[in-house]
Amino acid sequence: MTKFSSFIVVLLLMSVSFTAHAQGYPRGDVDRDGAVTISDVTCLIDNLLNGVPDGDVDQDGTVNISDVTSLIDYLLKGSWSDDPVPPPDSHDWVDLGLPSGTIWATRNVGASSPEDYGDYFAWGETAPKDYYDSSTYKWYQEYEDANGVWHYGYTKYCTFSPEGLDGFVDNKTELDPSDDAAYVNWGPSWRMPTTEQQRELYENCSRQWTQRNGVNGLLVTGPNGNTMFLPAAGGRWRGSLDGVGLRGYYLSRTLNSNNNSAYHLYFNSGLWGYWFVEYRGYGLTVRAVRVS
Repeated sequence: MTKFSSFIVVLLLMSVSFTAHAQGYPRGDVDRDGAVTISDVTCLIDNLLNGVPDGDVDQDGTVNISDVTSLIDYLLKGSWSDDPVPPPDSHDWVDLGLPSGTIWATRNVGASSPEDYGDYFAWGETAPKDYYDSSTYKWYQEYEDANGVWHYGYTKYCTFSPEGLDGFVDNKTELDPSDDAAYVNWGPSWRMPTTEQQRELYENCSRQWTQRNGVNGLLVTGPNGNTMFLPAAGGRWRGSLDGVGLRGYYLSRTLNSNNNSAYHLYFNSGLWGYWFVEYRGYGLTVRAVRVS
């Protein structure tokens, strides 16, 4: 293509703008091949030239040249310009003497004290909300395509797609930092634990069902004698809070690849274990680990 022709195409792209329709694919994956690559830039430019209102990458409600710029910027930097910036690190921790050296926080994310329940998060979401189910879950999508066919299923961290939601399988089994409630709310020194870190806690620590300042929970004692308290904060489903004072559910950042559920640490007055899984849309508590 000559320089003059390229200049004309750029001018044309700058003058084109379409009102975006609802997108049924992950951000930036314009060609719906399951990855965000330079081919998505080509597809987005073709959409602009051909009047196809797909590719609202910067999520401003229109499809225009700014979406091309935003997509190229993402490919160069590896993050979106509007990704949340982690806050400064200022949270207490305890060394339990675990074999791996893993350091645990002394309170839940969103809590003001070790006995406070803190916030409840769906797996892969970074803010609490009033209602927890598939209709409000960030990584669940339903949409009708141009042929009138409805598609539904998970849109990120998927290991299979039984409903036939094409392009939504990416085989991730651990949360990206931008989807990690501990990282986003507490800063880059913190992450939600892996299920292996929860397993290490289970296998190397003693535990006692107890009460602290009127709050039921589990006192976990490490090999070196240091302790941390996990309140029995229950969990949230739809608009209700269930199991408070009776059970604890603590999210890991690890996905169960067999059924797209999230691993978590569970306990009550007579049982605890790290192998439990829950639907990703439930609201559960987070006890973070320190990574730096």
